[in-house]
Amino acid sequence: MKAHTISDRIYALHADIRTEDLFEGIWPIPDGVSLNSYLVKGEKIALIDLVRDWGGAPAALEAELSQAGVKLADIDYLVLNHLEPDHTGWLAEYRRINPKVEILATAKGVELVKSFYKVVDGVRAVKTGDELDLGAGLKLQFIEAPNVHWPETMLSYEPSTGTLFSCDAFGSFGMLGDRVFDDQFDSGELRRFEEETLRYYSNIVASFGLFVKRAVEKLAGLDVKVVAPSHGIIWRREPRGIVDRYLKYASYLDGGREREVCVVWGSMYGNTEKGLGAVVDGIEDEGVPYTMHRVPNEDASFILADAYKSEGLLIAMPTYEYKMFPPMAYVLDLFERKHVWNRTALRIGSWGWIGGARKEYEEAIAPLKWSSLESVEWAGVPDEATLELLRERGRELARAVKKACGS
Repeated sequence: MKAHTISDRIYALHADIRTEDLFEGIWPIPDGVSLNSYLVKGEKIALIDLVRDWGGAPAALEAELSQAGVKLADIDYLVLNHLEPDHTGWLAEYRRINPKVEILATAKGVELVKSFYKVVDGVRAVKTGDELDLGAGLKLQFIEAPNVHWPETMLSYEPSTGTLFSCDAFGSFGMLGDRVFDDQFDSGELRRFEEETLRYYSNIVASFGLFVKRAVEKLAGLDVKVVAPSHGIIWRREPRGIVDRYLKYASYLDGGREREVCVVWGSMYGNTEKGLGAVVDGIEDEGVPYTMHRVPNEDASFILADAYKSEGLLIAMPTYEYKMFPPMAYVLDLFERKHVWNRTALRIGSWGWIGGARKEYEEAIAPLKWSSLESVEWAGVPDEATLELLRERGRELARAVKKACGS
């Protein structure tokens, strides 16, 4: 890895993390993730966001600082836009290396510095409208952006270059390699990052769409030429593109979702799967696209991404010991936590000696305010009449999705 130049005095530093660890202890990252920090060299030197001791990140940070002619002990200010430990986990160790560094964070961030790392001295709270003058024509302006996605979050902006340091806002899963800017990737690579941006958003930020909109409103008066997040690509060719993408994702809370169906299914002995095939045939009859996710075979992280953008949901599961199929119960719990609200939905499923999934299912989705078609349940193997009913339910679901999407 190497230090990349954003301007003659601003550098992007990053470590690629390839690991079997789960991000936040929950989300798989098969393509890894980058930890991005930024160096601003005026007459005084600021480092924006740190790293945790993960995958060699501290050593990478030190090496890239050296390429920019800076030692860890040279830094005057450490700006912490966000206190989540992937950006601060190495703070106590770094403070021992550089005891003179002044740490800047929001007031709530200062409290987290104290509680997480027991660092009290040399910590200063900043707020919206505050500036840090680094000399040589460089300044950092601070913009509080609470709940994107922690309550202490802020953005930092350097006006002479139009660089917005956004931490987790506008971030993505995925490693970068030796390229960090959007104009260094081809269209196929950018599409992959877009997929991982949606998955990152749906997994990490989805509960806070209203606050994403508020944060973007605060950027209205800024001439943003570079969006520099703490994970993923740095956007300099199309900085507004990633901002608009986040706004689009935030809008999925209220409507404007994609004209497609996310199918989430599980089957114990194939009977629910047989019924599912008939419903999918009905969806295809109406020409509505769909994605397929089987639980528990596929991690819920990937299910969330498709469910979050889709207007339609098809939930297919058997009754299991008088209740829902347990892996599906977990998915529905995540849907509630991540605000997969106001969808057009259909549930189907088989049962063996007795039903029972319906009651628990209806209780689980009540907070989600889904517009639900009438469920279809059957005992054992679906007969021909049931299969025909299921196919018609698929058509109904597809038509309802088209209507909700205005087509």
